[in-house]
Amino acid sequence: MAQFRKDTHQYLNDGKTIFEVVMLADQYGNLVGPSNPAGMSVDAFGRARSSNPVTLFDSFNRYEDNGKFNYANTATGTHTFVSNTSSIDLEIDTTASAYVYSESKKVFAYQPGKSLQILQTFVMNPAKDNLRQRVGYFDVDNGFFLEQDGSTVSFVKRSKVSGSVVDTKVLQDDWAIDKLDGTGPSLLTLNLENPQIMFTDIEWLGVGSVRMGFVINGQFIHCHTFHHSNLITSPKGAYMQTACLPVRNEIENTDATSTNSILKTICATVISEGGYELSGKQKTIGNEPIAASHRVLTAAGTYYPVVSIRINPDKINSIVVPKQLDVLPINSGNYKWKLVKGATITGGVWANVASDSSVQYNSNNSATMTGGTDLNAGYVTSTVQGAGSIQVSGDEFAYQLERNTFTNTTTTLTLAITCDTATSNVCGQMLWEEVT
Repeated sequence: MAQFRKDTHQYLNDGKTIFEVVMLADQYGNLVGPSNPAGMSVDAFGRARSSNPVTLFDSFNRYEDNGKFNYANTATGTHTFVSNTSSIDLEIDTTASAYVYSESKKVFAYQPGKSLQILQTFVMNPAKDNLRQRVGYFDVDNGFFLEQDGSTVSFVKRSKVSGSVVDTKVLQDDWAIDKLDGTGPSLLTLNLENPQIMFTDIEWLGVGSVRMGFVINGQFIHCHTFHHSNLITSPKGAYMQTACLPVRNEIENTDATSTNSILKTICATVISEGGYELSGKQKTIGNEPIAASHRVLTAAGTYYPVVSIRINPDKINSIVVPKQLDVLPINSGNYKWKLVKGATITGGVWANVASDSSVQYNSNNSATMTGGTDLNAGYVTSTVQGAGSIQVSGDEFAYQLERNTFTNTTTTLTLAITCDTATSNVCGQMLWEEVT
């Protein structure tokens, strides 16, 4: 379309044609562009948020503590399930250095190219001198969290890429998008004494951006972004070691305080936006179908551990996802198998599966088991041996191996089998994928 300039009384030629440019803005009137790609209607990679998120983890407490977190505390710190508020209350007294920490038993599988979204709900204790509270997606080495230290509120990036842990704090007054002090685009004021929904979404790839903020009145209020691509100068590499991290909460006295303090933790979820495709290293372990390797089920009706696995404590934050188990009866009889979490295995030897594996196993014929929680079970007969191959769960991460970093221990997962006939022989194996 030709343009006519009234002041010069001439049509502009092709080289001077004026083009109309479409400009978009988010709900606050901020122009959409590289630093604000369609506001919060897109994920961390700038793609329109779709309806197929994959939940890697969720936690809520209705009738009891759901058992998905480990806790560490001093003698004057407690964690208590409160049914009326559907929360786990982390409480400390006034003693200097008193603390309670909670951390999910699993770390969560980031996948390159997928936005990782974390949502957490909580109520912080009213700010006071010498009281520090943290809520986020982090561990002792890496991650992101909200911190209220005394009356100072910050978003914090934690990284150990330099070889030492470094916390980079961005004070609320320095949040680049919305300070939530009543003067920002939302005109809202943050009150951490009231229940909050905090979000973090991560574009890792080692050097991506991380957005943090809150969900208020049904709106994602974007407060601050940590940018890294084209900015990291030293050391030149990833901004933190991994995006495979746990959900964690902390309340701690940095010195003596005047009154007891409570951090209420309510719900949490970790979501892979745009789906998730498990693509780790596949591994397997079990006993071979030769006479010398059979597991002898000495007493009828007694469960014997055929093969057990656990995360190697030296690689405690590994992600190990069981996929399948196989049961091969050798003698005639009716067999029942079960998958048991957390059984104590006595006897036998724990050995590394392989040098490139994060898993240890125990399949010794002398091993015995006590305790644990039954996760799954089924029947196999010696006449229908083809039925012995079992997919353990439709939920890929349901039986992911757990660990406790506070005690540096890992939880066993055991294939246990019994038979209605004494001295029966059986073989079994477990298959899994290792994401890290």
